[in-house]
Amino acid sequence: MKLRGLYAITDGQLLAGKFLAYVEAALEGGVALLQYRDKSSDEARRLREAEALRNLCERYNTQLIINDDAELAARLGVGVHLGQTDGPLAPVRALLGSKAIIGSTCHASLELAEQAAAEGASYVAFGRFFSSTTKPGAPGAPLELLAQAHARLHVPVCAIGGITLDNAAPLVAHGVDLLAVVHGLFGADSSAEVTRHARAFNALLQPQ
Repeated sequence: MKLRGLYAITDGQLLAGKFLAYVEAALEGGVALLQYRDKSSDEARRLREAEALRNLCERYNTQLIINDDAELAARLGVGVHLGQTDGPLAPVRALLGSKAIIGSTCHASLELAEQAAAEGASYVAFGRFFSSTTKPGAPGAPLELLAQAHARLHVPVCAIGGITLDNAAPLVAHGVDLLAVVHGLFGADSSAEVTRHARAFNALLQPQ
């Protein structure tokens, strides 16, 4: 499976009151991966929302990824995204099986990305590339890192951190496969605008 396109990431506060409507609007515009990102401790609500997203993703033939929670991913039969504090990748690969999508946060480190790829990561994520409201304290990553990773790794390369339609083109020019977007997609005034944003992000990633 070729992972290329828009990687939509949910934000409970940003999507309050319009969660499923805006997610479905994004899926309508085309999403390669959808990550359910929720840092709260309300396990019942997280399970309920993740199940609803899985059902939506199945309708739109999109892969669902759970942020940080391999147990929830295993329960739903979906993929997971691991941060650097979430432990080694190999046991998670054993838990979820060989076909599951497992992503790894690599910040601005090519070495971390090479290690993740060797351990069986499905894609590696670098960032932040621009100032980010989701992770304001994250260290910056240079554009050249994407080109280096693209040349040296045999897994898709993802960029995250403050990405908008106005600043995404240089990331694509430097070889990125997945554009991970939160506010640049869901910080919209209407569901129709979310769909338009999704289509525009995907258009950037089409071969010229």
